[in-house]
Amino acid sequence: MATSGKPRERTRGNITRLPSGSLRVRVYAGQDPVTKKPFYLDETVPPGPKQAKEAEQVRTKLLNQVDEGRNPKTRANVGQLIVKYFEVIDVDVQTLRAYRSKYKNHIEPLLAATPLSKLGQIGTGVEILDSFYAVLRRCRLHCDGKEFIQHRTTQPHQCDEHEGDRCSRDNPKGCRRCRRMCKPHVCKGLGDSTIRQIHWILSGALDRAVVWGWIAVNPAEHASKPGLPTPDPRPPSVEEVARILTAAWEDDEDWGAFLSTKTTTGNRRGEMCALRWSDRERREGATSVLNVRRSVFENDAGELEEKDTKTHQQRRVVLDTADDEVFDEHEARCRQRIEELGVPFDPNGYMFSPVPDGSRPLHPNLVSKRYARLVKRLGIDTDLKNHRHYNATEMIMAGYNVRSAAGRLGHSGGGTTTLRVYTAWWSEADQRAAGTTPVRLPTRPAASRPVAAKTVPEPTGEDLTPYERIAADLQGAIDAGILAPGDPLPPEKALAARYGVAPSTAHRAVALLVAAGHVTSSRGKRATVSRGDDDLETAAVIDLRPAGLV
Repeated sequence: MATSGKPRERTRGNITRLPSGSLRVRVYAGQDPVTKKPFYLDETVPPGPKQAKEAEQVRTKLLNQVDEGRNPKTRANVGQLIVKYFEVIDVDVQTLRAYRSKYKNHIEPLLAATPLSKLGQIGTGVEILDSFYAVLRRCRLHCDGKEFIQHRTTQPHQCDEHEGDRCSRDNPKGCRRCRRMCKPHVCKGLGDSTIRQIHWILSGALDRAVVWGWIAVNPAEHASKPGLPTPDPRPPSVEEVARILTAAWEDDEDWGAFLSTKTTTGNRRGEMCALRWSDRERREGATSVLNVRRSVFENDAGELEEKDTKTHQQRRVVLDTADDEVFDEHEARCRQRIEELGVPFDPNGYMFSPVPDGSRPLHPNLVSKRYARLVKRLGIDTDLKNHRHYNATEMIMAGYNVRSAAGRLGHSGGGTTTLRVYTAWWSEADQRAAGTTPVRLPTRPAASRPVAAKTVPEPTGEDLTPYERIAADLQGAIDAGILAPGDPLPPEKALAARYGVAPSTAHRAVALLVAAGHVTSSRGKRATVSRGDDDLETAAVIDLRPAGLV
């Protein structure tokens, strides 16, 4: 005889007593997307007077996590996630190589074995990442604080090569054996820029894990990552550049042509090595134009390949008369060498090549090493990249429009990068130009003159207070057209972080611009550039050649 009443519901999850007396709560949470096996959430409740009640509460908690999608979905660890992330990420080959290097050197030794189920918990995951960044700031070798000898290589070697000829152990410049001697380890942490790059690798991988359903939340969003490093370009002086180029021309005319072209165009190292004769576009009655389309890099196999430029944008660099003469002379030398060998000249060959027929480009690493030997011989502390900074600062100090400078350098963002990196030079050049504008105006009527108008101070070096310098830089951006009428100013917190000052100092700088009438502000809204009825947009084209290179 059938019984009446509601059918008995099947209980989700189970509670099992272990030999130790503890209760193990287990709840089914779906299929593991990595192993394709059933995935369960487990938690153990220790013995106690309220053990059964606590186990039931744990089961309810785990079931709620599953129902609301807040539970981890896999038993995969951080290493498995990042390997998968590197397979699907769409970045430049050199960027991916740098990512793999940072993973191998820093993430893999410390975090690769950490389960995602543990890292995916907001409190625990954030604590793990904060501790990880603290280790990187303390020591790049992740040491435990104990003293040890840091060997120069993992291969069998002799730690101290002073055999029968002992010298002072503190003589690394004058003694090769002292330079090669294995020394006690001294902790040196990674820079903020490197730690920030590692953070973005983890953040990107964990973000993909959230999208894939491997974890519920991304703990990297709440971790205390280092702030953006303050740009501090240090280009060589005009005298130093003149000495470097003179020495290069004396050593080798082709080498001198390479460095001279890099200095006057501001091209990157790989872009210079990738230049072909067909990239130079001659124009009748005018100077040539150099088309920068590609860059040379070394792949994982150690072979040279071509790729897009760093910003994946092609650009055209207008050459001046002196640049044209350098190219003409360099091409004449290359054609003469080709004729002597009886080989036809290839118009699509590389401009700067280690072989006469131009079939192979210069190796970027060999270019940097040769430059390092040159400046070491001259006693100048700089590197090849600083010639690009030199070109940028010379253009800015000459009053170049920031958008034109950004286009010539290949900076993305329409000048944002250029302004962020070279703010000090841009502000100084803009204020200098503003003080010598050759525009004549009629005398204003007395009634239209303000009684006590406040003005933004012109930069005068170290005389400016922090808030006056912020105001001067913002005014330079407004005058340059980077901040157009109606555009919002950067948040005061962002300005405070960028200049390393208190938020009140940034607020005072914005207030100074408001008082001068350049910026409008209202309660609860971002300050914006004023919209004048008679605003005029002006543009100037300046014929620039960096000083000291003529």
